[in-house]
Amino acid sequence: MKKRKLKIATFVASEIPFPVPKDFKGIYAPVEVALNIAEGLAKRGHQVFFFGPKGSKSKICKTVEIPLIPLYKNAILKNKKIKDREREKIFSLFDQYIISLIFKENLKNRFDILHIHPVERALPFAFLTKTPVVYTLHDPIYDWRVKIFKIYQTKNQYFISLSNAQRKPAPDLNWAGTVYNGIDLKFFPFNPNPKNYILFSGRILKKKGADLAIKIAIESKEKLIIIGDKRDPIFWENKIKPYLKFKNIVYKGLLPYSKISNFYKYAKAMIFPLQWEEPFGLTMIEAMACGTPVIAFKRGSVPEVVKNGKTGFVINPFDKKGKTNLKGFIEALKNIDQINRYECRKWVEENFTIEKMVENYEKIFLKIANL
Repeated sequence: MKKRKLKIATFVASEIPFPVPKDFKGIYAPVEVALNIAEGLAKRGHQVFFFGPKGSKSKICKTVEIPLIPLYKNAILKNKKIKDREREKIFSLFDQYIISLIFKENLKNRFDILHIHPVERALPFAFLTKTPVVYTLHDPIYDWRVKIFKIYQTKNQYFISLSNAQRKPAPDLNWAGTVYNGIDLKFFPFNPNPKNYILFSGRILKKKGADLAIKIAIESKEKLIIIGDKRDPIFWENKIKPYLKFKNIVYKGLLPYSKISNFYKYAKAMIFPLQWEEPFGLTMIEAMACGTPVIAFKRGSVPEVVKNGKTGFVINPFDKKGKTNLKGFIEALKNIDQINRYECRKWVEENFTIEKMVENYEKIFLKIANL
């Protein structure tokens, strides 16, 4: 039977255009993920209309460029009197303006699927249409989100999780499926011969466990390279900066894909002592794509992303006394040579590529559109 071609509208952010501009100082993974999904579906013959602020471009999707200056360079946020709470309102209203245009266009030129990434911004609009609205959830489902999602739930609204673990707080939502994030393997070359250092890559925050990575390196006497964005000045000054005087603790800053892959591929292990229920964790698959095994606490998506004993080690977060289990990391580091780096690459090739991600989105969208 001939596969149906869908007409899809999608939106991810008003803060930055797509693809992520070079002058944007930070990490905004949902933009790259959303663009990869949209362009992948377009390559499969679907009509994908990607809405975004000024400067948004795609050679494959039908770009709908809204005449709004993206918020990362918009003068509206340069007023020093604006507080964090007000900034959040501005982000919300800018996103909702673009989302309102999508729903308005849907009245005139009906889409088969409306695919929205900032879920909270779109919930009120979904009441106004029978068209299927599909949300990809990039963040954890906190208690307040569970209650709000239930208030707004209608039959035409569907949720996609990044991992099965992400669903646990709200198992009764109208789930359409789980789709793991995928990466472009050309940016992450495989290397079978690592050097003698371990790596921490990610936002430098308490919940990511950057301070614990330092403790692990000091106790195991391993050289640690840290890559990431300094998001919390107080955490940085108190928990990270004082340890940079140690010769085996090296901070390389926030790096682009073109440079970060060199640190991934030569690391003998990436350590991920996270302190929260991570919905996915792109850095894990980026490391394994380069052949680098991952050692991570058993939290959130970790048991789904890391194949314990094959592509790394999944460590219980607490020891028998209820203390943070740093010894588990140190023991795993002693056994890291047991992990076959080719298996790490193969695991990503089979489960976490852009192609696999797009294929799974297409299956879900076709199923919803044909209901």
